[in-house]
Amino acid sequence: MDWFNGLFAIQSSIQTIVVLSAICAVGLALAKLKVMGVSLGVAFVFFVGIVAGHFGLSVDHAVLDYAETFGLVLFVYMLGLHVGPNFFNSLRHEGMPLNMWSLAVILLGTAMALAMSPLTGVSLPDMVGLLCGATTNTPALGAAQQALSHLGQPSGSLALGTAVTYPLGVVGVILAMVVLRKLFVRPDDLKVCSGNDDNKTYIGEYRVENPALDGKTIAQVAQHTMDKFIISRIWRGKEVIVPFANTVLHKDDDLLVVTMRNEEAAMELLFGEKVNRNWNREKIDWNHIDSTVESREIIISRTVLNGKRLGELQLRNAYGVNVSRVFRGDIKLLATDDLRLQYGDRVVCVGEHDALHNVSRFFGNAERRLNEPNVGSIFLGVILGLALGTIPLSLPGMSAPVRLGIAGGPIVMGIMVGALGPRMHIISYTTNSASLMLRKFGLSLYLACLGLDAGKDFFATVVRPEGLMWIGLGFLLTVVPVLTVGFAILQTRKFDFGTICGILCGSMANPMALGYANDTIEGDTPSISYASVYPLGMFLRVIIAQVIIMFLV
Repeated sequence: MDWFNGLFAIQSSIQTIVVLSAICAVGLALAKLKVMGVSLGVAFVFFVGIVAGHFGLSVDHAVLDYAETFGLVLFVYMLGLHVGPNFFNSLRHEGMPLNMWSLAVILLGTAMALAMSPLTGVSLPDMVGLLCGATTNTPALGAAQQALSHLGQPSGSLALGTAVTYPLGVVGVILAMVVLRKLFVRPDDLKVCSGNDDNKTYIGEYRVENPALDGKTIAQVAQHTMDKFIISRIWRGKEVIVPFANTVLHKDDDLLVVTMRNEEAAMELLFGEKVNRNWNREKIDWNHIDSTVESREIIISRTVLNGKRLGELQLRNAYGVNVSRVFRGDIKLLATDDLRLQYGDRVVCVGEHDALHNVSRFFGNAERRLNEPNVGSIFLGVILGLALGTIPLSLPGMSAPVRLGIAGGPIVMGIMVGALGPRMHIISYTTNSASLMLRKFGLSLYLACLGLDAGKDFFATVVRPEGLMWIGLGFLLTVVPVLTVGFAILQTRKFDFGTICGILCGSMANPMALGYANDTIEGDTPSISYASVYPLGMFLRVIIAQVIIMFLV
């Protein structure tokens, strides 16, 4: 059995893989367990790591640091890449309210730390360490240590305070979300109520009754209105017409119109009576509506089309088809001429059979190619993200520059590549399954390393009187702001619970809590709101830690 013991006891590259894999396997197996209907999900990996570290399992410190960094970077970059396509749209509509609530969490926690320092007798530098651990913000710890070094003071106790409060800081956000969900969340709060209506199309049938449109071409109608719409079919008596820009409208034409959901009423004012038919059902066999006109989803699998504007392709003139909608993941976009296409988009084309066959060859329509994740671009994005995270940002009055760090840089770069990559003709497409797997793998690896490293000193520190007080203070700094602000957001009824969880996780820089939210809440709203508030929240916490040390110590 010596060979078996060697797998866990003798430090080597193989031993590191075996130990971390065992922690992840056991933690993820326990993640399926529920106590009173509640499961901590991927958080169990962290707890299993703490137990393993407490019982003496250890790996080489340099290798552990590498694995922890790699797991965190992989998770946050893939998260940024996943939410990037919808990030700026979400930021325009809800970004300010989301970040204001995040700021409330940050300011409340900071005010509590400043108030508790004189009340408990904990020195302000130590309290800053507790705050960094309670908010799981290691970049803020580094900034505070630099500020203390500049003042000529030791920073060892500050780091110890962070180490002691970090584990419960990680779990405290999850516990706060569980409490909010059990006690205050109504069933309606679990329904997604995202405000991104301009990213959701609406299909309606309208009869031309506006006399001003009789004899006008579609192009002329479009020029005289600010509303955006696509006419995909025209029924004129028994005739079915695939419309183009120069198609003339006549009174009593029936139009199948695709528009933004919030412009449904505007279409009725523009064209006339709305025909009472539901064209927005989940399953509609579009090809059996008419015998001469077909509708087909075609996949963009030619890399040369990535980043091209739809209007540049002149599909109506070249192929005789209309593009009515574009499916990008779960988002349905109106196919306007200024829309930039992305590799992996599914375009809905309407036209005759032969025309659709020709345009299908033009777009590529090779679904097999999309099943191969673009791994090279992921590694390139990670490099650029880490480079971005190391750029020093000098601010007035600060003795040391601030950096986004290994978590902030990759998530910002992932968002930029996901949102802006097509404009620079960068292929950022990754299959949903590959993205989910890499995020789960990175987060599990990060938590296994984090727990294993904390486990060796965790219980010894807890049993000390000073350690117990520090842990209690850190737990309060974690839970009270999250519960207070979370409850306040719930009372406004403006955001679904998934969005609220993303705000709370992002304001606390807590990727593990985000993993729990994603596991227990349907949809991507936790990830989207997390990415919306994380960069600014993390940056503010770094600044606040340095300001407290430099001006109040």
